Amino acid sequence: MNRKIAVIVAGIDETYQSSILNGIQSAAAKYNLDCYIFVSFTGMKDNRSHDAGEMNIFKLPDFNNFDGAILLTNTIDCQPVVDDILARIKNAGIPAVSMDNDVEGLIHIGIDNRSAMKEITEHFINVHKFTKFNYISGPTDNPESADRLNAFLEVLDKYGLEIEPDRIFYGDFRSDSGREAVDFFLRSGQDLPQVIICANDVMAVSAVNKLHSAGIKIPDDIAVSGFDDVFDRNNLRVELTSVKRPLVRSGELACKMLHNKFNNISQDESMMLNMSAKFTESCGCEKCVTHKAIAYKEANIANFNRIESNNHYMSLFNSLACDLNGADNFSEYIGYLKKFVSFINPEEFYFCLNKNWDFHSNDIVADISEKEQIPESYENDIIVPIAYCNGEFKENVNINLDELLPDFSDKSHNSKFYFIVPLHFRQRCLGYLAINNCPLSLYNALFQAWCITINNSLENIRKINALDCAVRKLKNLYIQDTFSGIYNRNGFVNATNDIFRECAKNSRNVMLMFIDLDGLKVINDTFGHAVGDEAIRAIASILDKTCKNNEIYCRFGGDEFIVFAADYNDKDAQTLTANIQENIRMYNKTNTLKHRYCLSASTGYVIAVPKVEEDLFRFVTEADKKMYETKREKKSKYLRSETY
Repeated sequence: MNRKIAVIVAGIDETYQSSILNGIQSAAAKYNLDCYIFVSFTGMKDNRSHDAGEMNIFKLPDFNNFDGAILLTNTIDCQPVVDDILARIKNAGIPAVSMDNDVEGLIHIGIDNRSAMKEITEHFINVHKFTKFNYISGPTDNPESADRLNAFLEVLDKYGLEIEPDRIFYGDFRSDSGREAVDFFLRSGQDLPQVIICANDVMAVSAVNKLHSAGIKIPDDIAVSGFDDVFDRNNLRVELTSVKRPLVRSGELACKMLHNKFNNISQDESMMLNMSAKFTESCGCEKCVTHKAIAYKEANIANFNRIESNNHYMSLFNSLACDLNGADNFSEYIGYLKKFVSFINPEEFYFCLNKNWDFHSNDIVADISEKEQIPESYENDIIVPIAYCNGEFKENVNINLDELLPDFSDKSHNSKFYFIVPLHFRQRCLGYLAINNCPLSLYNALFQAWCITINNSLENIRKINALDCAVRKLKNLYIQDTFSGIYNRNGFVNATNDIFRECAKNSRNVMLMFIDLDGLKVINDTFGHAVGDEAIRAIASILDKTCKNNEIYCRFGGDEFIVFAADYNDKDAQTLTANIQENIRMYNKTNTLKHRYCLSASTGYVIAVPKVEEDLFRFVTEADKKMYETKREKKSKYLRSETY
């Protein structure tokens, strides 16, 4: 049976992460590992609520249900989230490999960032005789970023060189940071540096492109270096001086080291991989004019195939976006998403939602604000409206959170490689989706855009449902007596109008009964209005209990109620009257309220065939008169009994 491995990573659209994941995937089959890749896409500009919703995915795995973990916590730029992950790993007591970040108690695979950056910096000083440097750093709270920056500053200090604070730009390892850094340097008014050293290749490449668009030649005007060597030189404007590090190999080793741990095979708990600086065109060491034509041809073919594939899936993605954003309800939304899943045809696809992802559908009471209802974590009960496995959709799938995903596996030993991403809108946690073996590459911004579209359109459906719920509530306010919970006059008229007209047209009997609560003023004066209100609600409850044969009833106003029925005869009306009085008697018998009172009501009814032009309220008036006759008779009997 395969071991279950949790992999924690942010930003798989970046080459560093995708290279390591490629290594993990290639080794997972060899070591019989099923990998669950928990992925967030963070770093949206000035959108902390979006990032919070993304990083919520890292709360999803219960590490007690996994055999091991591989952590790329250096890709997560929120230390409290990292601390929480590490604490849960420790509590679960499972072996874990930490990539690059050296964490006490965990297996470690890393590189010597300091030595590599020192080699790059000393190369520019000793070989190129540069003395004027600018630097593009990663985040200040990232250990790798800090090591590289400190190594750079140590070399400058060693050679007696100074650097002004404005010549260091702090980015986030992403492409935008390279462009923003060059803009910052050019606006500073300082002399251009001789070289810009970058903390990774992604920022270096975007910096090169930005410098080129500003008319600055590389390396003639400014030399540039990167770090990681993650780009094919044939795809760049100039071949980039960088540090070559074995990222794919590190992913493979992570799997091997977990395998050794599972099987009690002795090994070093920390491994530092060899790397080497590569000095090429962007620093002026080697002009790339001797590339063979075949290299260009192979690169062009690869680029063409990649572009063609992306264009194909972009077309599907655009169609999906239009469909999802045009869905009017959840059923349509799921139908469109199923169509897209069929097109891309992954081996498995699961769309998992918190059972109460859309709290409006449950008509939660109105006195709870929406802000208080925003779920920021995953619920125990998960519904799976889309469960796709081996070309088939499975229906009516529900799971517990501990299960994480439905189990439709064929019990083979083939390794699984699930990408699990959050479903959310801002910090609102809606659920998660999982994909295994998808022909569409997920290591790009297209997949991130696809996830954002799914999330936004799902929130749109939630808001449509919220609007429908609001309309229902407004409609209820219009037709429902909020005090007693039964129809008010408007609701009564709406419910009876068509039936009343049909009875008039077809000469059918209608019955209208008028009911008046006896002695409400005495109850109010004796026990207070709260008890009087309870008496009114009691009559409404009795009508709800008694009227079970298509009767329509409402609170007419104050302590008055009316009941309407079609095709009634006098015997039916007498039976209904008797049942109402019996239920009042039972209420009085079982009433255990602190303030005891005797509930009583007078009734009167009329039965007739309405005329076509006649108004229903003529029957109300007649029934009211009958009711008062009953009430007067009650009072007369009461007075006679008092006299005797």
